[in-house]
Amino acid sequence: MFFRAILGILVPLLFTAMAWADELQINPNHPEQYTVVKGDTLWDISGKFLQKPWQWPELWHNNPQIKDPHWIYPGDTLYFSYVNGQPRLSFSPDGNEEKILPRVRESSIEQSIKMIPSDAIVQFLNSPKVVTADELQHAPYVIGFVGEHLIAGAGDGVYVRAIEDPQGLGYTIYRQGKPYVSPVTKEILGYEAEYIADTTLQEPGDPATLVINKSDKQVTRGDRLMLTAEGEMALNYFPRPPQTQIVGSIIQVKGGVSQIGQHDVVVIDKGTADGLEVGHTLDVYRRGRMVLDRYQSPEGVAVKMPDELAGVLMVFRPFERVSYALVMKASAAMHTLDRVQTP
Repeated sequence: MFFRAILGILVPLLFTAMAWADELQINPNHPEQYTVVKGDTLWDISGKFLQKPWQWPELWHNNPQIKDPHWIYPGDTLYFSYVNGQPRLSFSPDGNEEKILPRVRESSIEQSIKMIPSDAIVQFLNSPKVVTADELQHAPYVIGFVGEHLIAGAGDGVYVRAIEDPQGLGYTIYRQGKPYVSPVTKEILGYEAEYIADTTLQEPGDPATLVINKSDKQVTRGDRLMLTAEGEMALNYFPRPPQTQIVGSIIQVKGGVSQIGQHDVVVIDKGTADGLEVGHTLDVYRRGRMVLDRYQSPEGVAVKMPDELAGVLMVFRPFERVSYALVMKASAAMHTLDRVQTP
């Protein structure tokens, strides 16, 4: 109830505060009505009616019936119409909210549809994370194990240097992964900190004593510890373009795939230092291929084809110089080093 009350306050304020630079663009192939099904997201539904789904708050805002689109459920039918010249989504064909009758949900635990497919990003909300070389160098590290263990797992105790003035009881163990490198300057933008285990502080000191609560991998000497961060809510994103011009590249794709498609998670070489925030959307342009033009000379002249718009991604976890982003739309296969930019 608390979060619903907060949303009831924040969503109208958000609608009022948002000033969209682009005119609302209706999808010319939009349906006249659409019945929500399980697995739909607000982004998907908005894309059926809008050419630019991030403009969804303006479309919902035009409709007094749908004051909070987060409370749309599978089975609801949405109707598209124009009222006083303004596009509107409604629960009735003519947009007349007086015709709406109270409805009872089949289940009290039925969940309303989400803005994005949160299942695709939930494993990336806390771990892994991106850190600087300085953060790793100064982080406490595992020096030994309680008992005669050479490695440790869930239920084992570890000794850590040095946690003498703890800022909390929960610590996450990480292991340094590969660096993220700028494709332009070749400088290191940060290091991936790979999640290893969750621990609880038992006794501060140098060394401090901690117990492992759960682990994905065996803990080894030299693994680093950082305070456990609070999890982010995966339901209340508000996709929108950045207010500043941003041009960057995809530098990694999670999941070990070579071609990037819808709902894949990627890493881009821009972050909070560049003005990126949670919810910012960027267009993805596939690099134009090289074509050999033999019409001008027998040897041929290499000509680069124009970059092609291939999709849209949304930043869900920005760090200082890189960000994790979810591919919201893919009209063509994408690859690492493809360009991302402000729409």
